[in-house]
Amino acid sequence: MNEEIRSEEDQSESSAYRTLARAKVLSEALPYMRRFNGQTIVIKYGGHAMGDPELARLFAQDVVLLKQVGMNPIVVHGGGPQIGQMLKQLNIQSEFVDGLRVTDQQTIDVVEMVLAGKINKEIVSNINAAGGVAVGLCGKDANLITARKLTRTKRDPESNIEKVLDLGFVGEPVKVDPHVLDCFINTDIIPVISPIGVGEDGQTYNINADTAAGAIAKAVGASRLYMLTDVKGILDGDKNLVRDATIDHINEMIADGTIQGGMIPKTETCMDAVQNGVEASVIVDGRAPHAVLLELFTERGAGTMIRARE
Repeated sequence: MNEEIRSEEDQSESSAYRTLARAKVLSEALPYMRRFNGQTIVIKYGGHAMGDPELARLFAQDVVLLKQVGMNPIVVHGGGPQIGQMLKQLNIQSEFVDGLRVTDQQTIDVVEMVLAGKINKEIVSNINAAGGVAVGLCGKDANLITARKLTRTKRDPESNIEKVLDLGFVGEPVKVDPHVLDCFINTDIIPVISPIGVGEDGQTYNINADTAAGAIAKAVGASRLYMLTDVKGILDGDKNLVRDATIDHINEMIADGTIQGGMIPKTETCMDAVQNGVEASVIVDGRAPHAVLLELFTERGAGTMIRARE
């Protein structure tokens, strides 16, 4: 009998602790909810966060919550692995230059099909299933993203002559029309955007999702740009997470080799955003459940926040 009483007391105490913990979380989050009420944030969604069904479900719930507390989330998604899988199924060979997929006409058709036709609609469905109202778009819709052909050069080691590399239909944003997205601001609708652009001649272009997200964040005057990745954030020379960084700090880490590889273009996109009106860019570990909520609504935050200056 005494053991039963103690068990009930333990359960009651445990329940009380959980209630207090929830109250603490809400208390800590409330000032941030007030601060960001009415603000627009752009979330670049990709990597493991998108490929794992449970993380995808939680992400959709988080986006709906952001909308419900008065924020205006815009989701921009990638889909490199899924594109690669489809190309493999269709026996279409892929070539990469500086991390960019060389995109011929056959490949761009597959890219558009996978990004705008499959992945985009899956994300929209997840958000709608979580209680939100999402609409899927690509950059071609209403000329949301006007693009131009991206060029890369490479120096020939023997002749020392720079040669222009033909990447096919790989593009870069020239213009983002914010009026298209204004239709969704201050409504219940959450836009989900595929990084497909259109040239002035009507040609379809494949745009890097990070680059597209940065361009959209600048165009709409977002308060935050979130980059969901498969790493904790930017790590210093001792592999510790850098929680806050300025542009000068980031440039130093690129120069000394601390930041390298695929993280360089990602940080460059973040820096470009904060130099053009975005209050802060944040590189967040998309493998962590509720990563964006933790960054937005807790004092400790999550990932690496990049600002123009201290």
